[in-house]
Order: sequence, then C-alpha cells, then structure tokens
Amino acid sequence: MTTETHAPTKSPRSLRKTAVVLTTAAALIGTAVAAHADQLNLVRPGAPTVNDALQREVAKHVLQVGPPGYIARIDNGRRVYTLAQGVADKATGRPITVSDQFEAGSNTKTFTAVLVLQQVDRGQVTLDAPVEQYLPGVVPNGANITVRMLLNHSSGLFSYTGDPDFFTDMEKDPQHVHTDAELLAMAFKHEPSFAPGKGWMYSNTNYTLLGMILQKQTGKSMPALVDERITTPLRLKDTYYADPKATDTGPGYAHGYAIKYASGTPQYTDISDRPLGSWAGAAGAMISTTSDLSRFFSAVLQGKLFSQTQLKQMKTTVALPKDFPLKGGYGLGLVRIESPCGTVWGHGGDTMGHHSTAVASEDGRRTAVTDSTAGPNDAAENPGVQRYYQTIVFGADTVNICQMLGKSAPSEVLQNLRGITPTSTGK
Repeated sequence: MTTETHAPTKSPRSLRKTAVVLTTAAALIGTAVAAHADQLNLVRPGAPTVNDALQREVAKHVLQVGPPGYIARIDNGRRVYTLAQGVADKATGRPITVSDQFEAGSNTKTFTAVLVLQQVDRGQVTLDAPVEQYLPGVVPNGANITVRMLLNHSSGLFSYTGDPDFFTDMEKDPQHVHTDAELLAMAFKHEPSFAPGKGWMYSNTNYTLLGMILQKQTGKSMPALVDERITTPLRLKDTYYADPKATDTGPGYAHGYAIKYASGTPQYTDISDRPLGSWAGAAGAMISTTSDLSRFFSAVLQGKLFSQTQLKQMKTTVALPKDFPLKGGYGLGLVRIESPCGTVWGHGGDTMGHHSTAVASEDGRRTAVTDSTAGPNDAAENPGVQRYYQTIVFGADTVNICQMLGKSAPSEVLQNLRGITPTSTGK
C-alpha cells in the first residue's frame, strides 16, 4: 500500500539538467552511428525469452536520437537478456559493451536514501524530525522541513541545478570542484517552490542536505559510506561514488557526451573527465554498470539492506504531478511507476552525458537497466526536438518494462517509436 498526497497544480520547473526521475529533456536529429556491437546473453534454457528483434529496434530509435551508445539488461525472472549497440568512445570508436561502467546520475538518490534508512534502523535519524535538528542553522525554515520531506521531494526547496546560471557557469570552468556550501548558496537564493509538505518538486538540494546529515553523523565521507554499507555487502565490484571524478575512464568505461545542436550540425563534447561528484554529489555521483544496478535495486526491493519497516517507509509515496511525464508516486528515494504493463519500482538518472533507468518488480526478482550515452546541452532552444527525445526515451523505457514483465508493449507506444520525427513534434 502507498500513501498519496496531492501535488501542487502549478507545473514543475524545467527539469533539464536536474537528474530528473527516469527522464531528460534532450534530443538530437538522427545521425549515423560510427560503429556498433551487439551482445546477447540468454541463460536458463527453456525459459521465456525477451523479444530480441524488438529490443534491437528500440536501440536503433534511441541511437537515432543521438547517443553514441546504448546498453540494456533485462532480467525477466528466468532469463537475462543483454544488448549493446554503438560506441563507448567516439574518439577511438571502441564498441560499447553491456559491462561498461557509466555515470548513473540520480540512481544515486536511492543509494543515499538507503544510507539514511539504515540510520533510521540504528536510531540515529527520525524521518519526521526537522532538518534543523541535524543541521542547525543551515536550512532556511529548517524547523518545518523534515527528513522525510527531503527524501520524497516535498520540502519545497529550490534545486540548485535549476538556477539559470548553474550550467552556464559550469561551462566556463568545467573542472571547478563545487562544495556543498556553494550548491546550497545557489539553491537558497531562490524562494521555495511551496510551503514544506504542501506539494512535490524534484530538487537535488534535498539530497545534498541528506548527504551532509550522513557525513556529519558518521564522520565518514559519502564514498566511504557507500562502499562500506552498500557496494561491499552486495559485492558491487564495478560501482563507486565519484570523488570527485570517475577514476577509470579508459577501456570498460562508457564515455558520456553533452550535445549542442542549435547550429544545425550536432556538436559533441566528451564530459567524462568532469568532476561529477562535486556538483552531483549525494544526488547523482554514482558510477555503475547494468548488472550492478540490477543487483542493487533487487536488493532494495527485497529489503536486504535495511529492515522491512524501512522498506515500507521507502515505498510510501507522494503523488507525482498530473503533468509529469510518468504516472506513479515518489517514495523515499524510490519511484513507483504505473506503466501500461504493470507497477514497477526504481529510479533513473541524467547527468550532462548520460540517461539511465533502473527498475525492478515489486518482489525484486525482475529488473531492467539501460543507459544512453548522451545528454542535451541546449534543449531549451529546441522544444520540438526536446519532445522528440522524450517520446523516444519514454517509449524505450516502457518497452523495456513490458519485456521485463513478460507482456507486450502497447501498440501506441510502438507506433510512436516508429512514426515520430523531429518535425512532427513542432521543431
């Protein structure tokens, strides 16, 4: 069961570059892919299979939107299917593989939420206690904002990545290492979107504050906490918290690309050497793989990292706004998605160069994880192409969920994937 509260009637702020749940406002008119590699790994002979032809078609449409590479891993509970198409590195043309590491973006929020819920189990954090109790004098109106509100984005706090100067300034000095204080100063110069607990608005600021609480309480860094309490117990050997950069961007790492296409010819910028951990932090700094994220979300849904009491809390959701691209609710760092093929749980992540999704069935036995290796850098100036990108990305996500659940994707989703063009969306 989930508990719903109503979201405000006003539309959410632009979610571009905010590592929004399972989406990004990005697009690129179809381009040729320099090279491609396909991987198919089916286990447990005799079990139901994933429709390989459909998955390859989905990958084709995603690549036409612009990412140099696309990878998918679907575990339908009896078989594991993997697919990789495109390149991991445009400079070398190295084919991407399904085992490549990538920037997991806001999937990080689920990791951070797990750490907070572990603290609740330890009696160190109370979900409905005010933030002021844990970070005195740090948060405006902190006496009326609870830890739960940070976790489920009902605090009303402005997201620092929503500031119009944030990414503009980053482009001027892409190697700048942000401090938490800098990020909070950017956020707090803006008025709250609504009174605490009176609406829903996705905000990276919430998770910056949660990271600060965790580090203050434990005396340990976020990278150390993730390693000690999550990746080591689950044996996630290819997953870590960028501190502040990814430490291995050579073979086995999928480079991410920011795209500008206002000039008419898409321009790619490799952002793999940027300090992701400094500006994304507890909201988006994780590096991972499809198999590791699959294991992680499966463990979360099965309550392997905290008590069943905390799993119930995590799955208590606030309703997403009616005009939000997804139907469902946001829990404590976990999204409930009401897809055409059934209910799933998970998260997603967008960095400057990646769009990833990770979902699992209610019992954690089925998972679907994907990554596309590009993000838009000027989508605001191209609303038609932005809609084109969103349609393709959400269509691909829906097909993957349906394949995971062993159901046929709705015909209208497939028609959109096959029929939509940049011009049909009003570019």
